Amino acid sequence: MDKMLLIQNARVMDPKTKLDKIMDVLVKDGNIIEMGIIPVKEDMEIIDATGLVLAPGLIDIHVHFRDPGQTHKEDLRTGSQAAAAGGFTTVVCMANTVPKVDTVEVLEDIVKRTEQLPIHVLQASAITKSFAGRELVDMEAMKKAGAIGFTDDGLPLMNAKIVRAAMLEAKRLNMPISLHEEDASLIVRSGINAGEVADEFQFGGAPAIAEDAMVARDGMIALDTGAAVDIQHISSKRAVDMVRYFKALGANIVAEATPHHFTLTEDAVRQYGVMCKMNPPVRKEEDRQAIIHGLQDGTIEIIATDHAPHAAEEKGQGLEKAPSGIIGLETALSLGITSLVKEGHLTLMELLEKMTSNPAKFYHMDAGYLAVGGPADFVLFDENEVYTVSEHFASKSKNTPFIGWELTGKVKYTICNGKVVYKER
Repeated sequence: MDKMLLIQNARVMDPKTKLDKIMDVLVKDGNIIEMGIIPVKEDMEIIDATGLVLAPGLIDIHVHFRDPGQTHKEDLRTGSQAAAAGGFTTVVCMANTVPKVDTVEVLEDIVKRTEQLPIHVLQASAITKSFAGRELVDMEAMKKAGAIGFTDDGLPLMNAKIVRAAMLEAKRLNMPISLHEEDASLIVRSGINAGEVADEFQFGGAPAIAEDAMVARDGMIALDTGAAVDIQHISSKRAVDMVRYFKALGANIVAEATPHHFTLTEDAVRQYGVMCKMNPPVRKEEDRQAIIHGLQDGTIEIIATDHAPHAAEEKGQGLEKAPSGIIGLETALSLGITSLVKEGHLTLMELLEKMTSNPAKFYHMDAGYLAVGGPADFVLFDENEVYTVSEHFASKSKNTPFIGWELTGKVKYTICNGKVVYKER
């Protein structure tokens, strides 16, 4: 039997109940057994959390761990270590692996291997076989085999009939469905916003209308079906406006925003080049401000990283050939504090809500809250510590524009199932 773990003098913040109080938390056998002022006993392991915030372990519903098939970029173990270093205790992996997660056999292999990991690594199923957009996977069988949701992330679903059928089946199964919204027929070249900067690089680019048109279509289908629909990595002002509109009409629709979309604009491409190439791209300042406003008013309920590791030689191919995407797990909380909380856009409680209780609610997880009897999944962090992002990551990859940035908010400990899975060195 493990020793009891006593976390003393923490500022305990629980977005689900709005608890915000200095107290102790006692953990045994993976659960919280007491909260309050707790006397020390001999058989306790103690963490002095004076000056630190204790929040539910962060939840990221949008990561790419590249396993199976591209483990030179990331694998389940290094991905979960990167997550732990960022304060995350639960992540949802996308299905665009090699092979795709479109059969029970592939899914069961991943689920079995996640059992040995230090955090909770959950797996989404593909929506369509081979991501071809033509034939649905056996969604019921995938749910039974352990899938937590459905997505063809990385590729849009161009056939509206398939989208509606998928939403109806997801609704029947009481499962969420997440959509990558980019109409490839409207994109000259993906990864950079179509506009002034793309013109400078003679790149062509991906215009906002490619996203807007898909969000409009799928918002209407969501309204029609009643399915729980997640608009992934939202990036444009009009897409935010449309999600707000569909919510007002009664659609069961949420949107997620990434730290890079609420922090950067297309201007960053001039400085960071391939490290600012992602799908959908970072856009104009008016789009960034619209995302921030959407986070403020609840239109955007979830912050997710879209952690997308790529090897240095792949990103080193230049703007035209380099794959899109950046890593994000180890900088997400700091970027949220730096770009949103310190700038006065969100309170710390509101930020944590979008990184814990809201994603847990959407995915029907028993996570993202603090309560006696509940799971002992925590992050402990110093909300005021300023540090410089180094090039040393727990991830196998280091494709990010944020190396060298001075950020505020430092993860000190991550605790999952009552065990310390990350401790700042």
